[in-house]
Amino acid sequence: MKITTKVILGVFAVLAASSCKSQYDTLLSSNDVDTKYKAAFDYFNKGKYQKSAALFESMSVLTDGTERDDTVQYYWGLSNYRYKDYVTAEANFNRFVNNFPRSPFAEEARFLRIDCLYKSTYRYELDQAPTKVAIASINEYEKDYGSNLHKDDCDAMLKDLNGRLDRKAFEGARLYYNMEDYKAARVAFRNTLKANSENIYREDILYYIAKSSYKYAQLSIASKQRDRYLTFMDDYLNFMSENPQSKYSKELKTLYNRAQKVLGHYTGTDEDADVKEKVFEKERRAAEKADKKSR
Repeated sequence: MKITTKVILGVFAVLAASSCKSQYDTLLSSNDVDTKYKAAFDYFNKGKYQKSAALFESMSVLTDGTERDDTVQYYWGLSNYRYKDYVTAEANFNRFVNNFPRSPFAEEARFLRIDCLYKSTYRYELDQAPTKVAIASINEYEKDYGSNLHKDDCDAMLKDLNGRLDRKAFEGARLYYNMEDYKAARVAFRNTLKANSENIYREDILYYIAKSSYKYAQLSIASKQRDRYLTFMDDYLNFMSENPQSKYSKELKTLYNRAQKVLGHYTGTDEDADVKEKVFEKERRAAEKADKKSR
């Protein structure tokens, strides 16, 4: 008897679910704008964003050119945004902004489009074309709206996105250094600063420029060493002028002393320089290892 009751209840549950589904499907294909409009907002307010998005989309043709047009289009995008379909939502908001630039929803739609672009960007190791599109959109938005309620959010996005570009450029140049192509590394690091002098890794870049020129001079044939050590000394002095208290200062100072010795100006002992270089090289590698783990 108990089994029979459970079976009956199960059948009723299936029928009820089937009935609800058919009601939604019927509503989706209906041309009754008022009923669809109310139902779409009911689904939206209950957090059923996939269903509300589908209803707003199906309604968009029916409300085209009416007073409800911008509301339907905006909530179509907002439903997709809340459903976390950022690619579709971005397309929705982009179309909305183009079609309804004076709508009360226009400013918020532009910000939400930016947020969709931001959420669709990739880690620094991957393609950064979407990052550049997002940055351009944020800059344009801030230019148009200034210090509005989303300013802090936009500034935070810009900081993160620009940081990714800086990191990608820095790591791309450091790849040459890790491959021990020191001439190419120095050129790549210098080009990185030429492209963006305010790169957040500027101190590290200047360090690697000096270290690359030192390594390149060290590995050069005797007839080329003098000019290349002089290049290193210029790079060292450039680094120290900006970063006298840097964590790299002692290491580069040791290399500078060694370069002076080669050029006939060093006053210390070769043994002291050897010991210092080994110590600081070991410390640098340990610091790099710890930095990679923290990332």
